[in-house]
Amino acid sequence: MILEGLPTVQRDLPWRRSRDPWEILVSELMLQQTQVARVLPKYAAFLDRFPTVASCAEGSVGEVVTLWKGLGYNRRAVNLHRCATRVVAGHGGSIPDSLDQLLDLPGIGPYTARAILAFAFERDVAVVDTNVGRVLARQLGRQLRSAEVQALADDLVPAGQGWAWNQAMLDHGALVCTKRNPQCGECAVAPTCVWQGVGEDPAVGSSAVSTPQSRFAGSDRQGRGRLVDALRVGPVAFDDLAAVMGWAGDPDRARRVADTLVTDGLAIIAADGFRLPVTSV
Repeated sequence: MILEGLPTVQRDLPWRRSRDPWEILVSELMLQQTQVARVLPKYAAFLDRFPTVASCAEGSVGEVVTLWKGLGYNRRAVNLHRCATRVVAGHGGSIPDSLDQLLDLPGIGPYTARAILAFAFERDVAVVDTNVGRVLARQLGRQLRSAEVQALADDLVPAGQGWAWNQAMLDHGALVCTKRNPQCGECAVAPTCVWQGVGEDPAVGSSAVSTPQSRFAGSDRQGRGRLVDALRVGPVAFDDLAAVMGWAGDPDRARRVADTLVTDGLAIIAADGFRLPVTSV
């Protein structure tokens, strides 16, 4: 059996001490495409302000976005607020514990839904992120198709050990079976690994394993991020958009990209320019 002898959980992280579905949801959305080190100082501060689903739903989108500073991918903050309002309106303030109902909530995809089931409700479902996808591809020594990754991972979860198994898998991929310089010589599950660091890495191009993002410098994403950071401080006048977003010579591009923030619920247009939303979306 692959992964025989997988070590137990190695990292002591604050969200691992909780089984509260809201706290797990917050941690999972923060951790999407963001390193643990950046999430740690933000997690406690966010929950101090929004300790429950209802408190987040009652707050403004703008405040959620403001607390999200430093985490990037600001649409996740809007989705978290939308999710909270939907849970309050449709589920009595309790995050549901069924896969279908979780997937129906804003901002919750297959990974996050299964993470909530495994880490809040301790269900025996597999959580497959890029770390887990990489471990599985290397263990089998081949690229995996999208149709088989989740099923394979689910079959590996020991009965009654969903929480511990998934945490151990995530730790193994993050600390040992890393993207660069994997610690194959120190790997406890090397005996069942077909690849073992020799030859072409089967994880490259395998399903569930992330690929490099497009260049950030000079991109629309960079301009959006600069504008959101400025809006956290206060309104931005129409005439100041281009300078704030780093495109002083291209006001048309600045306005076009700024309008996408409105579409995504990250900003509103007021008489004096752009502002963070102050009400629910």
